[in-house]
Amino acid sequence: MATSSSTEKRSSSKKVESKKTAGRKAATKKSTSKKATAKKRVKKGPAPLPVLKLIKNDPFLAEFAPAIEGRHANYLKKLSELTNSGKSTLNDFASGYLYFGLHKTDNGWVIREWAPNAKAIYLVGDFNGWKKTSKYMFKHLRGSENWELKFNHKNFVHGSHYKLIIQWEGGEGERIPAWCTRVVQDPETKLFSAQVWNPEKPYEWTNQRFKPELNPLLIYECHIGMAQDGERVGTYREFQENVLPRIAKLGYNCIQIMAIQEHPYYGSFGYHVSSFFAASSRFGTPEELKELIDTAHGMGLTVIMDIVHSHAVKNENEGLGNFAGDPYQYFQQGERREHPAWDSLCFDYGKNQVLHFLLSNCKYWLEEYHFDGFRFDGVTSMLYYSHGLGESFNGYADYYNGHEDDNAICYLTLANDLIHQVKKTTITIAEEVSGMPGLAMPIKEGGYGFDYRMAMNIPDYWVKTIKELRDEDWKPSSMFWESTNRRADEKTISYAESHDQALVGDKTIIFRLVDSDMYWHFKKGDETSNVERGIALHKMIRLLTLSTMNGGYLNFMGNEFGHPEWIDFPREGNGWSYKYARRQWNLVDNKELCYHFLNDFDMAMLKVIKRYKQLNKQPIIEIWHNDGDQVLAYQRGDLLFCFNFSPTKSFVGYGFMVRQGSYEYLLNTDDVSYGGNGFNDDKIIHFTVYDNVLARDNKGWLKLYLPARTACVLHRVRD
Repeated sequence: MATSSSTEKRSSSKKVESKKTAGRKAATKKSTSKKATAKKRVKKGPAPLPVLKLIKNDPFLAEFAPAIEGRHANYLKKLSELTNSGKSTLNDFASGYLYFGLHKTDNGWVIREWAPNAKAIYLVGDFNGWKKTSKYMFKHLRGSENWELKFNHKNFVHGSHYKLIIQWEGGEGERIPAWCTRVVQDPETKLFSAQVWNPEKPYEWTNQRFKPELNPLLIYECHIGMAQDGERVGTYREFQENVLPRIAKLGYNCIQIMAIQEHPYYGSFGYHVSSFFAASSRFGTPEELKELIDTAHGMGLTVIMDIVHSHAVKNENEGLGNFAGDPYQYFQQGERREHPAWDSLCFDYGKNQVLHFLLSNCKYWLEEYHFDGFRFDGVTSMLYYSHGLGESFNGYADYYNGHEDDNAICYLTLANDLIHQVKKTTITIAEEVSGMPGLAMPIKEGGYGFDYRMAMNIPDYWVKTIKELRDEDWKPSSMFWESTNRRADEKTISYAESHDQALVGDKTIIFRLVDSDMYWHFKKGDETSNVERGIALHKMIRLLTLSTMNGGYLNFMGNEFGHPEWIDFPREGNGWSYKYARRQWNLVDNKELCYHFLNDFDMAMLKVIKRYKQLNKQPIIEIWHNDGDQVLAYQRGDLLFCFNFSPTKSFVGYGFMVRQGSYEYLLNTDDVSYGGNGFNDDKIIHFTVYDNVLARDNKGWLKLYLPARTACVLHRVRD
């Protein structure tokens, strides 16, 4: 009421005021509480992101945390982009081979290509007289850069040959489809064409649940074409029947196959790839490759493919060099397009379409052929704008100075993510020489996701030692350092030599040690002192390299028995000869020659290592080194490895401080079975000699006879 008494007004006012006051107090209390909380939150700020384990494990990397975290963030951003913010998976994204390329349908065929610069595309082949007609003209798919042709032709069948004719502004050219899965070469014209591959009965796998043996991974690197005695190209079937049993008998549990992806020039060793989805037809059919892999699995052999995504062949008619009139469709622009040392082209990893192509390629080989993983070729070349050429990499700053290709780093990380999504047990190995930190660390820890990296410093060290130092100057301290110098949080593949050391322009270890005596004095009873030296050191080098591994070990085909010939593929300079593009198994099979000594030692060496499961995970404890004596000893678990590299000095009762107990011989390089002199009685069990001071640490003196240029492995039996 408008005219209320003053008393009522005061009374009412007081009631209202008291309510308002109470409300204000409550509101103030809540507001204060909120403000305090908010203030507290503002003061505290957002929770800091956890420090990546790569940085945490190595304090010296803290200075470069922004670069490391930036690369990781770049991967996460690109992953989100490719997977529609996580609504799909990288596995889904990498299925391009199921869409692009040639596919059989219920109504005939469909073929698709990515060709943004094309004006018209025609399908030609032996089914239509190699003539371009409107009937086989592709349709440009609206809103995309893709082209499609659907057709039915009774003569377009399994075995038919075909190509594309692509027209662009100002020109046209014959092309092999980028996504084709089969390419063959005409034996007369030498021209390549795609081939329809659609057998009535697809290959039926018999070993579907194979699981790789990783403790340790023992790799036999091989090349199908040169894996036979004859002066010709070997086949998948020959390798399966003749070489796989040799590998399994030696004790290796993994094969790493080179030159699988189609390459027009055989002499490129398979590293100038033209058709990334096609298994090389010069070795046989896809089914024969599948059978080889299936058979290997049945023998307990993991099968790794040497995959080439670091570059591509320059060819235009056979490759991707100028696919649709655009030389930059798949590759870098300007000066970065061509690799300055390899005469090849460099992929543009910044394009999503290129990522789609390469990631799909990874998945394709895993799904279609059941490969168990990949050795990525030329990773150093991918990581740096300089391709690593002329770089010394003397410190951490050299890995984070802005000269790194972040797009390539992102691709490698995505590839590893994808590969382990497709199959958790899949193995990835990086061929990388610069020492980029984190390369073989899990992605979530700030790494690039490889399972292993090649320990490329080791073969370089052995070559340098043999070339530049007298035998008297070999230093065990240096040997041990180089063999064990690696990042503690990354697994490596140790090796004394790979195919790189066997190629023309370089020499294998045995050839550096023995040289021409390999040809004239490798018959038993006719060995020169040079031959004896070479055989002795070859065994010792391999044993030291293998026994100090922390992930796996690799040997190139034939090096286990000291193959005498370098590798030189048929080329104009040698009259297109296959003489040096083969492996002479007859040499190791001939027991009148010394080659089998090295082979038998390789088998015995692997047997010892495999006998003690996960020896590669055991810490390496240096017991002793003396550069003056050229003696080295170290321990892994209950195994003791002793080396005497001296060419002239043998030692009687050479003492090592080891755990108390008795020690028995497991392996001796000087055994007559392996071409040695047999100076030691390996049946003797050695007991540690008690020492009052050493006993406090449960140690004693183990005194051994160490002949010159010998090594041995002993097993601690008991206290």
